[in-house]
Amino acid sequence: MKRAASSTATSPTTKRRRASSPAIKLPEYHLTPSLRDANGDIIWPAPKSKLKAARRFIRECVSAKQRTLIIPDKDADGLTSGAILERTLALLGLDQDLISVHIIRKGGNVHDDASRKAMASYKPAFIFVLDQGSQQSPPLIETPHKAIVIDHHYAEEKDHPQDALHITACNSPPIATSSLLTYLICLDLHKRVRETCDWLCALGTYGDLGNSVKWEPPFPDMEATFKKHKRSALYQAIPLINAPRRTASYNVSTAWEALRAASSPKELLSDKNLLEARAEVNAEVKRCTRTAPKFSACGRVAVLRINSAAQVHNVIATRWAGHLSSNRLEVIMVANDGYLPGMVNFSCRVPKCARGRDPPVNIIEILREAADGAADPSLRERLGESFAHGHKEASGGKVPKAEFEELMEVLQVGKKV
Repeated sequence: MKRAASSTATSPTTKRRRASSPAIKLPEYHLTPSLRDANGDIIWPAPKSKLKAARRFIRECVSAKQRTLIIPDKDADGLTSGAILERTLALLGLDQDLISVHIIRKGGNVHDDASRKAMASYKPAFIFVLDQGSQQSPPLIETPHKAIVIDHHYAEEKDHPQDALHITACNSPPIATSSLLTYLICLDLHKRVRETCDWLCALGTYGDLGNSVKWEPPFPDMEATFKKHKRSALYQAIPLINAPRRTASYNVSTAWEALRAASSPKELLSDKNLLEARAEVNAEVKRCTRTAPKFSACGRVAVLRINSAAQVHNVIATRWAGHLSSNRLEVIMVANDGYLPGMVNFSCRVPKCARGRDPPVNIIEILREAADGAADPSLRERLGESFAHGHKEASGGKVPKAEFEELMEVLQVGKKV
């Protein structure tokens, strides 16, 4: 799941914030302390050995001149990652006819059988998986291939497809977005990467981290980028690129094709398909946002239940996270019963009132601990691999409806004790 979402729909008006509550000052994202290696150098945006391995992989792919498959995630960060990589491969000389792009179907992921079959149909020799999250799994496809996963979602060392190279920013704070990580990997591979891909990097990064993120060390200097491309155009383009994947029809290809054709963010602002998708999403967000929250018995989790064929649960979770407040509240969860048949898709965010706490709120741990506390010890396993994934501060997943109701019982949502 993502850490920020953009929309122009009306914000929720229900609040639990006391008028006298002091303003919460959040630390600047780029000032998150970085880890350092044995030489005292910061480890960012990923370990140096991993960055070098990624660049070798890209060069090997270009030299091999074989079928190449790019699998970007469906949001602004994922799609811009894919666009940066595709442009880099082309700049390095890989024939465009050898490059294919596959968008994972609605509700799917790169590890399920349908996606594996779809990926195999391209007969790729090289596979790039971008911003999809990662988990321990068999090889992406059964036929011989080489694969790389470039990501920033929470993952352990073992969490990647068998034999795939895994480059993640998740252990190198301040955690870079997938688009920023991809851009920094590609930047030194060709002199024209900066001029053709810098705005894509900025768009994807703003899309995930929000418009207030500052481009100060360790983030790269983007001053020249913002002289050429207005920040306002980048901000306005984010909800347009994100809109198609949130519609009920899930027409992500319109966003991908718009990005591929654009040479600046300004060109995206008049795209008819993107504008129509945004209008549809805004209407659905407005319809669902005013759902009243119910709280867990402990007061740590607020749950809002909606029913929509559109992927608006993450937008609504982000909006409520900025408005709902209490001393005990740690997690805002928006659960969508209507996105996929028989499943509940949910998004969680840390509310503004809980940010900056010590120790930091870890949504993934909170959800997993709740599942482990069920009377039936099999609940955690039955919730599946798509339960509680993403980021520590922005998690979610999709689970069978019956198991989700069990989780709500464990949390005692709506019950007072």
